[in-house]
Amino acid sequence: MDNKLPSHFSCRTFLWCIYCIFFTADLFAQQVPAKSDSTLIKSFFDLALTGNKLNEDLLFLTKKIGPRISGSANAQKSVDWARKIMMEINPDSVYLQRVMVPHWERGAKEISFFKTGNKKTEMTVCAFGGSVATDGLLHAKVIEVNSWTELAALKESEVKGRFIFFNRAMDLREVETYKAYLGAVDQRSKGAIEAAKKGAIGVLVRSLTLKTDDIPHTGAVGYDITIKKIPAAAIGIQSAEILSVALRKNANLTFSLHMQCKQLPEEVSYNLIGELRGTTFPKDFITVGAHLDSWDLGEGAADDGTGVVQTLEVLRILKNMDKRPERSFRAILYMNEESGAHGAIQYAKEAREKNENHIAVLESDVGGFTPRGFRVDGSRTAVKQIKTWMELFVPYGVGEIYPNQRGIDLVPMKGLSKVLISLECDDQRFFDIHHSTSDTYDKLNIREVKLGAASMTSLAYLILKYGL
Repeated sequence: MDNKLPSHFSCRTFLWCIYCIFFTADLFAQQVPAKSDSTLIKSFFDLALTGNKLNEDLLFLTKKIGPRISGSANAQKSVDWARKIMMEINPDSVYLQRVMVPHWERGAKEISFFKTGNKKTEMTVCAFGGSVATDGLLHAKVIEVNSWTELAALKESEVKGRFIFFNRAMDLREVETYKAYLGAVDQRSKGAIEAAKKGAIGVLVRSLTLKTDDIPHTGAVGYDITIKKIPAAAIGIQSAEILSVALRKNANLTFSLHMQCKQLPEEVSYNLIGELRGTTFPKDFITVGAHLDSWDLGEGAADDGTGVVQTLEVLRILKNMDKRPERSFRAILYMNEESGAHGAIQYAKEAREKNENHIAVLESDVGGFTPRGFRVDGSRTAVKQIKTWMELFVPYGVGEIYPNQRGIDLVPMKGLSKVLISLECDDQRFFDIHHSTSDTYDKLNIREVKLGAASMTSLAYLILKYGL
């Protein structure tokens, strides 16, 4: 065999080829998880499942602080408390990011009922977040609609001076409950706008839940500054059914609603950030986050107390690793996801102004139930890379990758980060308690919350080590 190189094949070309071969092999090796990664991920799950700090954090946040609507004293207490926890974890830096947030108060408990003749039937309702008040007891007749087509077919003369009652239910046939929620939430987001266009004086919306109880579920109402704002309330499922039956018997019954909510001036609040600086690529950032605020009903346990304590746990585990991460890590607790995502918008704004390089941003905001995997949006190569790591998650039941991330606080980072990732959990129970007085600590399984924390720690670690 002739071992001589062709005359046109220079020594420089030969050396370049050798370099490329070794560089490509090294790059490939960096992207394929090593056996040590499997061992380390096992240790993450062991630490999360046997530790008790996450549970202590969640108990304090839900029981000692409780509901944390943006602009409230409790929201500020949550910032102060989480900052103290982060300082105890002792990352390289802990800092606040100033953000202006809306401040809405519900006021006294809502009153509602309808009358048929001399008979008075009490209804269970709650104001939607951001709703205007009724300015006393508001009395009017009611028109029930179950679709936008039905509303569009009504004449203004038929609607003027009445309540519009949106009674379209979440679809029980939809196995994925989040899709069922998306299929009905437009009644809350634009119901008051469309009804006001036709002269309605208020709206009632069937609660967005699959559970047949009489607990109303709040959430942010949508308004248009060019359209008159009218009171908007959620009505419990059982109350909605009773009202619907009563309307079929008597279309002229009178419904009464009293809400004393009010919109106050904006308040100064904060995102909270804990940072570990990378040893090799300190200007490349990977984040894990959740939102500190909650609605004023319940304890803000599943939404999003679980995400908050999971984020703190990820920071805690990564900080205590023997080896510091190659890339920089940030744990972010955003303020005001529930009514405008002001905190997330502010974070993205400052990241853009600083020209920061974000590799991945992760969020936990799906209730803290049993984790199934991750929802990933981003570049095809980055998504493909994450899929190659999923074999490491299979032993823990978290090996699935889905499209279409669902983290509201991640949306402002679209185009600024290679990938947006949200933890995906079993959501069958989520909308039983979502945005209601039922969102309390006792509805959670702490082991499930811990599994979610370990899952996010593991994925964050792999991205910190290998990049995307």
